Amino acid sequence: PFHIGHIMEYIQADIWVRYQRMQGHEMHFVGADDTHGAPIMLKAESEGITPRQLVARIAVTRPKVLAGFHLSFDFWHSTDSAENVELSQDIYRRLKEAGLIYAKAVEQFYDPLKAMFLPDRYIKGTCPVCGTKDQYGDACENCSSTYTPTDLIDPYSTITGARPELRTSEHLFFQLSAPPVAAFLRQWTSEPAPGQSLQPEVLNKIKEWLVEGNLQDWDISRDAPYFGIPIPDAPGKYFYVWLDAPVGYLASLKAHLAKSNIDFARFLADPEVEQFHFIGKDIIYFHTLFWPAMLEFAGAPYKTPDNVFVHGFITFLSEKMSKSRGTGISPELYLDLGLDPEWLRYYLAAKLNDRVEDIDFNPDDFVARVNSDLVGKYVNIASRAATFITRHFNGELSLRSPDTAHFKERAGSTTVTWASREVIEVAYESREFGKVVREAMRLADRINERFDQSKPWELAKRDDAESRARLQDVCTDALNAFRALSYYLAPIVPSLAAKVADLFNIPQVLLWADLEGVADRINGVLS
Repeated sequence: PFHIGHIMEYIQADIWVRYQRMQGHEMHFVGADDTHGAPIMLKAESEGITPRQLVARIAVTRPKVLAGFHLSFDFWHSTDSAENVELSQDIYRRLKEAGLIYAKAVEQFYDPLKAMFLPDRYIKGTCPVCGTKDQYGDACENCSSTYTPTDLIDPYSTITGARPELRTSEHLFFQLSAPPVAAFLRQWTSEPAPGQSLQPEVLNKIKEWLVEGNLQDWDISRDAPYFGIPIPDAPGKYFYVWLDAPVGYLASLKAHLAKSNIDFARFLADPEVEQFHFIGKDIIYFHTLFWPAMLEFAGAPYKTPDNVFVHGFITFLSEKMSKSRGTGISPELYLDLGLDPEWLRYYLAAKLNDRVEDIDFNPDDFVARVNSDLVGKYVNIASRAATFITRHFNGELSLRSPDTAHFKERAGSTTVTWASREVIEVAYESREFGKVVREAMRLADRINERFDQSKPWELAKRDDAESRARLQDVCTDALNAFRALSYYLAPIVPSLAAKVADLFNIPQVLLWADLEGVADRINGVLS
């Protein structure tokens, strides 16, 4: 089931996608369940069902959560799909034809009690590099070193606790260390696409791996029993899950395009197409080395990513979330409790930036930010100003045809809000969503201050024409500033933005080009 880390990643990607859509770009936002591997197989076995039955049971929970948090995916697929089988096997054949696949016998850990070769994640032991205990068989969570399970000190099977035996099995390898592949990776990681660069923390880590001699060939096969995609020319062998998992992006895209009768290969071959990924920091190795190398040497129509955006983890009160300790947030429970999904979207956006940093969820801070910022500052603008306009002017605003000579004087908050457009644009493009929120709240403070300084409640008590005109101007200025502010926040709080669109009688699909429009009336008040 989805955990809050998944939702954080999807919200981050969704905000960026929604902003790009507002800019008028054609976006294809896809994702998929990563369904293969030994964990699924063993979990299903423990429940007495097939892996596909387990996958199907989880899959039916997806729409509720994806829709519940206003995640605008165009398509959500599974790596256990016909498209993923086709593409994974095609990429493998191409890499083999390029001379980058070879077989060799390897010693592998085998659980004598379970009678199966152990996947890396089902072997634990002491890290051979830093000495940290209880580390997995492929990578150390403490020092981020990668290694083979046989390098572990005092290994044990996490399934039975038995000390695993070394047995020989023939495995298939992708020759990541081949000079052309290594040369390509040095070039791609330095500049994935013109004008694009990996995050500094990511690039620094990659440089450690790209040091000569550190780049190891990649074991891409696993022995039966295994829940995965069969390797075409190797009976009893399956693709290691990390070969077909990223191909799942393209499989999802292919299935999505097929709904509109768009040719997948022709689409990818279009030079205008850009491909971006949002991932967690624990899977950098796979997405910045294996994945681009696979795509590059598989050849057209496959294309390498234009960039890979990496985020940190989410903690709860500065601690790792844990079901056993009862710490953390269940996305489904959050929705079942009737909590507004946009509160969480806003809170996470306020903490997200373009760095590979962990962010912390603090319940008290969550309540304070929602009440103070989203309600107390932002929504408060419309609530107060719209009440006066509806009650005293039947929804009519005073800036229907603002003349240039007096517009700035009459619309100070509006022009100040417009002036932040470029700052907001740069922040969105670079995924600095925290900066977007901070700038938006700074503007909200300015709008509220100007509104309070004008004392509309006193103007509303007077009957003279000058006071009435002044009241209409003050409220109109606040509302048009709020209108612009709503464009800024629309990618973060899309449902609230839709209500704002209704308030101003503008199209539900907000376009950035219309940001500096001026409304001439409102429809009631913001609910």
